[in-house]
Amino acid sequence: MKENRTWWKEAVVYQIYPRSFADSDGDGIGDLNGITGHLDYLRMLGVDVLWLSPIHKSPNDDNGYDISDYKNIMDEFGTMEDFDRLLNEVHKRGMRLVMDLVANHTSDEHVWFMESRKSKDNPYRDYYIWRDPKDGREPNNWGSCFGGPAWEYDERTGQYYLHLFSKKQPDLNWENPTVRKEIYEMMKWWCDKGIDGFRMDVIAMISKTPGLPDGPVRDGLYGDCGPYTICGPRNHEYVQEMRKEVLSHYDLMTVGEAGNISEEDVIKFAGSDGKELNMIFQFEHTELVQGKVGKWTDQKPTLPALRECLNRWQTRLDGKAWNSLYLDNHDQPRCVSRFGNDSSEFRVRSAKMLATLIHMMKGTPYVYQGEELGMTNAYFDSIEDYRDIEGLNSMKDYVECGILSREEMMSFLKEMGRDNARTPMQWNSGPNAGFSTGEPWIKVNPNYTEINAEAELEDENSVFHYYRRLIELRHTHPVIVYGKFVPMMEEHEQIYAYRRELDDECLYVICNYTEMPAVIGEDFLFEESDDILISNYDNQEPGFLRPYEAIVCLRRNS
Repeated sequence: MKENRTWWKEAVVYQIYPRSFADSDGDGIGDLNGITGHLDYLRMLGVDVLWLSPIHKSPNDDNGYDISDYKNIMDEFGTMEDFDRLLNEVHKRGMRLVMDLVANHTSDEHVWFMESRKSKDNPYRDYYIWRDPKDGREPNNWGSCFGGPAWEYDERTGQYYLHLFSKKQPDLNWENPTVRKEIYEMMKWWCDKGIDGFRMDVIAMISKTPGLPDGPVRDGLYGDCGPYTICGPRNHEYVQEMRKEVLSHYDLMTVGEAGNISEEDVIKFAGSDGKELNMIFQFEHTELVQGKVGKWTDQKPTLPALRECLNRWQTRLDGKAWNSLYLDNHDQPRCVSRFGNDSSEFRVRSAKMLATLIHMMKGTPYVYQGEELGMTNAYFDSIEDYRDIEGLNSMKDYVECGILSREEMMSFLKEMGRDNARTPMQWNSGPNAGFSTGEPWIKVNPNYTEINAEAELEDENSVFHYYRRLIELRHTHPVIVYGKFVPMMEEHEQIYAYRRELDDECLYVICNYTEMPAVIGEDFLFEESDDILISNYDNQEPGFLRPYEAIVCLRRNS
C-alpha cells in the first residue's frame, strides 16, 4: 500500500518544558522569551516542530497541567504578546509550533469549577463529575494517578468531585455537550492565532464508563480506575466530533497521549482513514518493568522485552496508523539513564546508539529538551530536592503505609521520578548551567560542567551533532520516513537490528545495546557498495560491534 505523504510524517518534533528551558528575567523559572532567545539553536539542530508543554495560566499544582484560564499565559512565563512574538519567530525560521491541549480536567481555580462548586443547581455544576457519598465514603474505590483517592469531598454541597490526577485537577464532564462546545471554541481560538497543532494530554481518558464501578485493587490501597476511564464508551465519538468541529478546518499536527492502550484503539485514534488524530503516544515500552507498586522500580528494561515491544508496534501499525517515536519526555526519566548507560565511559556512545535505534524507525521522532545533549538523571539524594507531585505523593502513600521503605522509594525516585527530566536545560558551564541568573526552581544536575550545549556545539563528535546528522538524514532519505519496517536478528541477546525498504533502497540499522562486544557473524555482512550513512564509531570492524556501537548503512538494489 502506497504511503500517504504529509509534512507531519516527515517532521522531527522537539519538546520544550518551558519552566526548565531558559529563563530570560532571572526569576529562576523558564519563560517564553527564554525560548525565543534560543530558536536559532533549535534551527541549527534541524527540528521542524516545537511542542510546548502547557503555558496557560495555572496555579502550578502539576506544573501547568492544571489550567485556570485557557486563553491566557502563565504569569511566570510572560504575556500573550510574548507568545505572539515567539510564534512569529518560530514561523520566520520555517518551524511550526504545537500546543499542549489539557482537556480532561481543569484547575480547581478555573472559573468553571469555582462556579460549579457553589451549589448543586449552579449552571456550571454539570461541567464536572459530582457524586453523592457511598456509605459515608467516596463514591467508589478509585485511586488517583498521583496517589490517594480519586475523589475529593466538598463540604459546601455534601458531594464528592472526581479527579483522576491531583485534587486540584477536577475532571471535566465530557457527557455535557456544552463542555465539549467550550473546549472546541477554545481550540479554534488558538488555531486562529496560527498555531500548528495540538499534543492532547490524556485524551484517552475523557470518557468514563457509566455508573463508575469499583476497580480491581492492585496496590493494597485503591482500586484501579483504568478499566473504566481509558478508552471509555464514547471516547472515539468525542474525538471524531472534535475533528469535525475543529481539526478538519486547519492544517494541523495532532498527537494524543494514551497510556495502557491496545493496538486496536491506537488504530482507531490514529488510523490512516483520518477520522480522528495523526498519531498517539503509547507508553508500553516505557512501562516494561513494573515494581510491586506500578512504575516505581530501579530495574532496567531488558533488550528482548524492549525489542519485542517496539517491533510489535512497528509491524502491527504498518499501513494502519502512524507511530510516535520517543524514549524521553517530561514524564519519563532520562533515556540514557533508563535505557542506556550514563557512566562517563559509555554515556556518549549509548546516547548516540539509542538515538539511532529510535530515529531510524517508521514514525515521527520526538526529541525532548536536553536529550540531544545526552543529559542524564539527576539522582537527587534528598527528598527536599524533588518537586513533582506524583513522586512526593507516592513517597507519602507507600512509605507511610509500610508498602515500601523510605530507602526503597528514594532509590526508585532516582531512577524513575519525573523530576529527572525537569532539571534545568544545561546551556553552558557557568552559574546555574546558563539557565538563569537567579536560583532555579529546581536544582541543576551537577554534571552540567561536563554536559552542556556550549561545549557540544564546539565538538563535532558530540551527542548534539550526532542528533543533527540523524535529523538531516531523515530529511534527505525518504526510505527513513516511508520505508517498510522489517525486524532482523530477533533472537540476538545483544543486538537490536532492523531494515527499512522502499523501492530499490534498503536501509540497515544495527545497534549493540550492551557494553560488551557483540558478534554479528553471518547475520549481516557488509558489502563494498554499502553507503555508511552514520555511525558512532569512526570505522567498522567486520563481524562484530563494539560496546554500544550503532551503524546505519544504505544498500541499493541493482
